[in-house]
Order: sequence, then structure tokens, then C-alpha cells
Amino acid sequence: MNLMIPVRPDGSVEPRFGKAPMVAVAGIDEAGTITSWQTYQVNWDALHDAGTEGSHHARIVTFLRDHEVAAVVATHVGPGMQRTLNSMGLPMLLATHPDARASVEAAVAAAGEH
Repeated sequence: MNLMIPVRPDGSVEPRFGKAPMVAVAGIDEAGTITSWQTYQVNWDALHDAGTEGSHHARIVTFLRDHEVAAVVATHVGPGMQRTLNSMGLPMLLATHPDARASVEAAVAAAGEH
């Protein structure tokens, strides 16, 4: 299972979901352990205002589908993106630690996904 989290270059959680410059996709095994971690420079901060809200959400949806993301871990997601995630059937799990990897692990444990 793949989870996505917005991250900063130092490995901490980026609080801006839709305006995140970088995200990570974590591969999680059946035991809830991170087995892979790949970061992507998505530049959603610069691209956010480069079109309509719908086109930006479509950009994010494409990323989520291309990377087979099953859930999003974040500190905050705006109402429009929450609706988009809901329509995709993707849960939004709360990032509760400053460290992105620790937040993913805690979110998986709290959600009982393993």
C-alpha cells in the first residue's frame, strides 16, 4: 500500500498539502512497516495559481493515481481537496509528528491499516 505525505527537504512534514513543493510516497507492508520511501519534486506551490482550482486538483489526482496512493497523510487539506479525496475513496490520515516518516508510521498504526 502506498501513502503520500507532503515533505520538506529536511524530512519534516510540509504543512501545505496543495501547495507542497515536494511530497513523499511511502510503501507500507502488511505489518505497517515502511518498506520504501521516494520523494518527488512536484512544485505544487508554484503551480497552484497557474490555472483553475479544478485543474490543480486534477494535477494532484493524476499524481495520486500514477503512484497508486491508497491514503494521504497531512496536517491539513482544504475543503475542496477533501471532497476530491473523498470522491476518490482516499482517506486523509492526520500527520501528528514533525518527522514525516514518524507521521506515516503513526498514521498507519492509528488507522489500523496493518
